Amino acid sequence: MVAVIKTSRSINSILNYNENKVKEGVAECISAVNYPLELEKLSFTQKLNRFLKLSSLNENAKRNSVHISLNFDPSENHSKEKLIEIADTYMEKIGFGKQPYLVYQHHDAGHPHLHLVTNNIQRDGKRIDLHLIGLKKSEPARKEIEDIFGLIKAEGRKHKEVFTLKPISVGRVEYGKAESKKAINSVLNKVLFDYKYSSLPELNTVLNLYNVHADRGSEESRVFKNNGLLYKILDQNSKPIGVPIKASEFYSRPTLKFLEGKFKSNEAQKESSKKHLKNAIKLAFQRENIISPEKLSKVLERESIHTILRKSNEGQLFGITYVDHKTQSVFNGSSLGKEFSAKGIQENCAINILALERKYQNSTSTNPENLEHLELRECVKENLADILLRAEKINDYVSKQFKQKKKKRLFKGI
Repeated sequence: MVAVIKTSRSINSILNYNENKVKEGVAECISAVNYPLELEKLSFTQKLNRFLKLSSLNENAKRNSVHISLNFDPSENHSKEKLIEIADTYMEKIGFGKQPYLVYQHHDAGHPHLHLVTNNIQRDGKRIDLHLIGLKKSEPARKEIEDIFGLIKAEGRKHKEVFTLKPISVGRVEYGKAESKKAINSVLNKVLFDYKYSSLPELNTVLNLYNVHADRGSEESRVFKNNGLLYKILDQNSKPIGVPIKASEFYSRPTLKFLEGKFKSNEAQKESSKKHLKNAIKLAFQRENIISPEKLSKVLERESIHTILRKSNEGQLFGITYVDHKTQSVFNGSSLGKEFSAKGIQENCAINILALERKYQNSTSTNPENLEHLELRECVKENLADILLRAEKINDYVSKQFKQKKKKRLFKGI
């Protein structure tokens, strides 16, 4: 089981989110705890007013609303009664057992999960401390509950199940906005909060794997000028399909401002993941005869590293990006160092090709292995010089000694 806790200033928006899911037929309110009426007799207003009355007892609390999701393994299929019991046990263990709370069972994702809605203002007006509640209370509670109810444990599964998120099936979203929003949201919930990316292109590198794209629009567009952001679904040819959705329409509000904050925090967090990726690439060159970027991609895929090769219309490789699913980090090749950039990888491939040529140049055998290298030599022979001599960047720098001396201007009257 995985527990995710979010706090907010508005209980209204949290409650509306879950009730709208109920109206859409993808969720169900299965329990109302510490309410004066039974669940079947509660209206939306009564559910809301119970929280608002407690919130009014402490107007100094900046964040008085709590939204918790309890996520279970896709293979688990628990009864409604067991889910309610799990929710009650969890709330008791994190100190919210006496608070009013609502339990919603959602059916809009690939795994069973619950949403718990509550607030942290008690009957005496004192607030329940939310500082480090995930580390101090939620984690111990989660582990106990896994043992008590025999749930599949979350620990140790994070790295093993890195490919459980499937690309969006475009056939299901061609018909309108509702299906598109649901499909995009399932991808965003996984990628935005689990992966470490430090720019919009890096984020799109991951999103594109699941047929989603974050788009600012052209510089002349109103979306771009207003710092807006649209999320689109891509078809098999990486072209937008269906209706674009504004970032502000999603519950998590993954706007450009939100992403810019993630870029800054992720930049520091990514540093610890660089070593793993660098070692994986170096080992690939040491253990395999890597003679092309495409071959490197296939080898790294076995290590759960997805490699995106960016090529010009002429087929020339000009950029490379790595998505390490084990550390859930995204890196542009040049940010790892020159040898991991597009030019560096091509140079290493060229060196391997030359080494193979030297190894087999005196061989007259016609076994399949030698034939393979003879064919390889013919294919890449004419491109070797270009790879080794190609400049990675061209700039306008001119050495001082070659610059023309500026003529001194004479001012009249001086």
